[in-house]
Amino acid sequence: MDNKEDILRRGRLSAAKSEEINAFTSSLQADRWIFPSDIMVDKAHTAMLAKQGVIEKKDAASILKAIGEIEAEGVDSVHIEQFEDVHMAIESRLIKRVGEGVGGRMHSGRSRNDEVATCIRISARNELLGLMTDLLELRSAIVRLAEDNVDTVMPGFTHLQHAQPTTLAHHLMAHASAMDRDFERLLDAYKYVNLNPLGSAAFASTGFPLDREYTTRLLGFDRPMDNSMDGVSSRDFILTTLSAIAILETDLSRLADELVLWSTPEFGFVELDDAYASTSSIMPQKKNPDVLELVRGRCGTVIGHMVSAFTIVKGLPYSYNSDLQEVTPQLLRSFEISRSSTRILAGAVSTLKVNRDEMARKSTMGFTTATEIADTIVRATGLPFRTAHGIVGRLARGGGDPSLDDVDEASMAMIGRKLSDMGLTEEMLEEAKDPMKNVERRKILGGPAKSAIRKKLAAENARLKADEKALAALREKLDEASGELSRIVDEIVLEAHHGL
Repeated sequence: MDNKEDILRRGRLSAAKSEEINAFTSSLQADRWIFPSDIMVDKAHTAMLAKQGVIEKKDAASILKAIGEIEAEGVDSVHIEQFEDVHMAIESRLIKRVGEGVGGRMHSGRSRNDEVATCIRISARNELLGLMTDLLELRSAIVRLAEDNVDTVMPGFTHLQHAQPTTLAHHLMAHASAMDRDFERLLDAYKYVNLNPLGSAAFASTGFPLDREYTTRLLGFDRPMDNSMDGVSSRDFILTTLSAIAILETDLSRLADELVLWSTPEFGFVELDDAYASTSSIMPQKKNPDVLELVRGRCGTVIGHMVSAFTIVKGLPYSYNSDLQEVTPQLLRSFEISRSSTRILAGAVSTLKVNRDEMARKSTMGFTTATEIADTIVRATGLPFRTAHGIVGRLARGGGDPSLDDVDEASMAMIGRKLSDMGLTEEMLEEAKDPMKNVERRKILGGPAKSAIRKKLAAENARLKADEKALAALREKLDEASGELSRIVDEIVLEAHHGL
C-alpha cells in the first residue's frame, strides 16, 4: 500500500513499512479475533458522539450504515494484512465507503489505545462465558458418572500406592470440587474483565464531552474505568484470567492423567471410547489414549502463555507500550486450548466405560484395610492409635488378610498381650477387612460413605443450577445491551433516512 493511502502514516511519516516490518508488527490472529468487538465499539462510540452533538446525526447515520455493511461482509473484507491493525483496516474501509469528510469523524475523542483495550475486554468476556459454559458441561458429566458409581468400591491412592478403600463416586467428586473452584475463579475474573476503558483516549482522556456511562451501558460493561491511564495500559485483567485458566488447565490435566493411567492394563479400571484413542502404526493391538495425553501436555503450553504475559507486563512503564500487543495472543491461545480441553474431557467422561469388577478386586490389594483394622483395635480395646498402628504395621509384613491369631501374635510381640483378650473379636476383624464396610464407616462430611456422597451429589447439583443461573444472568445483561445498541443504531439511521 502506498504511504499516501495510509490514513494513519501519511501525515507524520514519509516512508512506508517494508514487508518484513509489516510482518514483524502484525497482530493478524488477534485482530481477526477482536473484529466483531471492534464493530460493536465503533457503533457505540458513534452513537454516543451523535447523542453528545460531537458529530451530526446525519454523519453518524452514514457511518453506522457503512459499519453495518462492513460487519455483514466480514473480517476478510477489510484486508487486515494491509494495515497496522484491525482498527485502521475498518476505518480505512469506512472512509473509502463514505468519504473522509464523514468517515473521518468516527475516531473523534478516541485513540487506538482505548479502542483496543475495550475490544480485548469484550472478546475476553465472550470467551470467558463460553469457557464457563464448557466447564459446566464437564462438571455435569462428572456428577452423572459419580451418581452411577456410588457403590463402586475401588482403592484410593497416596504416593500412587494403594492406601484405603474408597468409591469411584468419592474420587470423581474430588475432581468436581476442584472444578467448582475453577468456575468461581473464572466468574471472579469476569468482573475484572467487564470494565469499560473507552473514553480514556491515548492515556489522558479527551476534551470532547464524551458520555462514558452511555457507552458503558450500550456495551454491557459494569462500569467505566476511573483513570484514563489505567484504562489504556492495564492488563492485569488478562493476568487474572490467565491465572484462572492455568489453574483450570492444571485440574484438567490431573483428571486426564488419571484416566490415562486407569486405562492401562496395570490398572484396568476404565476404557476410553474409541473416539478418544489412536492406534499404533506398527503395533496393531494398541489403543493409545493420545487425546487425553494432549490435554495433559497442553497444560504446559497454557502455563507458558501465562508466564509470558506476566513477563511482558512486569517491566512496562505507564502508559501504553507496543509490548502489550504481545500479551493478547497469550490470552487468545489459552482460551483456545482450555475450551477445547474442557469439551474433550466432558466427552471422554460421558462415554467412559467403568470396569467395576476390577476396581472391586483391587480395592483391598496392598492391605488397604489396614487403617480400619487399626481403628477397630482402638475402638475395641482402648489402646492408643499409635500402638494399634504399630501392631497393624507388623501385620503388613505378612500380607493383607490377617486372622485373629495373626493379630494376637503381632500384639504379643508389641505389647505382650493378646487383643482377643482385650475385646477384639473375629467378627470385628472380618468387618474391618471388608472394603465396603470400610467405606460406610466414613460417613462424616467429605467422606466416601453413601450417605455422605449422596449429600455431596445433592449439593453439587444445586451448585450447578446456581452457576447456570449466574451465567444466564451475565448473558442476559449482554443481550439487553446488544439489543439496546441495535435499537439506537437503527433509530439514528432511520431518522437520517426520513430527514428528521
